[in-house]
Amino acid sequence: MQTARFIRFNYVLTALLLLVMMASGANAKDLASWQDTASRQAIVDFVKKVTKKSSPDFVPEAERIAVFDNDGTLWAEQPIYFQLVFALDRIKQLAPQHPEWKTTQPYASILKGDIKGALAGGDAALMKIITVTHTGMSTDEFAASVSAWLASAKHPKTGQPYNKMIYQPMLELLEYLRKNGFKTFIVSGGGIDFMRVFAEDAYGIPPEQVVGSSQEVKYSVINGVPTLTKLSGSPFIDDKAGKPVGIYQHIGRRPIFAAGNSDGDYQMLEWTTAGKGARFGLIVHHTDAEREWAYDRKSPIGELDKGLTDAPAKGWLLVDMKNDWKVIYPFEKKK
Repeated sequence: MQTARFIRFNYVLTALLLLVMMASGANAKDLASWQDTASRQAIVDFVKKVTKKSSPDFVPEAERIAVFDNDGTLWAEQPIYFQLVFALDRIKQLAPQHPEWKTTQPYASILKGDIKGALAGGDAALMKIITVTHTGMSTDEFAASVSAWLASAKHPKTGQPYNKMIYQPMLELLEYLRKNGFKTFIVSGGGIDFMRVFAEDAYGIPPEQVVGSSQEVKYSVINGVPTLTKLSGSPFIDDKAGKPVGIYQHIGRRPIFAAGNSDGDYQMLEWTTAGKGARFGLIVHHTDAEREWAYDRKSPIGELDKGLTDAPAKGWLLVDMKNDWKVIYPFEKKK
């Protein structure tokens, strides 16, 4: 008799828990790597109110646009931006074809392993690095070079491939939003051609939903083959004030959900949450020095100063990586 009562009690308890999860708009599998904190609940509450037809904040599915920064928001960005690592490795690979680089900056410093010295030239040096590694080739050739690099390069801290240094909780957030009728986009200062190589496999975001910095591209027929060639003309920089511009030009709708991690995302968050109706701004705050890195106001990579100060007044959610996330990377979950 006691056993039967215990079984009935468990059935009732399970049913009640399921009802509670259904009412909250999420089940046990949704956002599974998020701690049961106010941050997770804020996301769930927002999704519930914009997807429930009887809600005064209901948003039609076609207007449920969510945009995400990449570096520091969807994947790691320390100790330096991953695309810059690709460019530096590419210079070493191309060096045998350019003996003059041994005595020409910033290439000479790169070949000596002096990255700080190579970048001492500021934007001019960075532009030289990007020009020789990202232009003067077909789009197919560039994509092939990125794919080859991702297949071989390893992160210096974890030893993992760079495209495995992605955030498990953010993968779950992307999936959760898509499950609820959102269309998810990357809007990043990183190169659009660079990110399109891995975005679909890494995040489930197809190439046409990637917005990023870009160079001019020229169409021509070379030896009878229609070819798109990346040129070294004036680039479009999809960062800071460029992000709302990139969203307008590529997406054509103002998002209702935006996620970033640095002041480079400030204008994207600001423009998104200034729209009419229900809006959501999210900032990933890097607070976990043990499992990842802890940095914000003074960091040369992913500086978060103004956004950190203004987030409370603007109603943006500050996600505390240390306290809000159970795991950081997918490979931790497997362990």
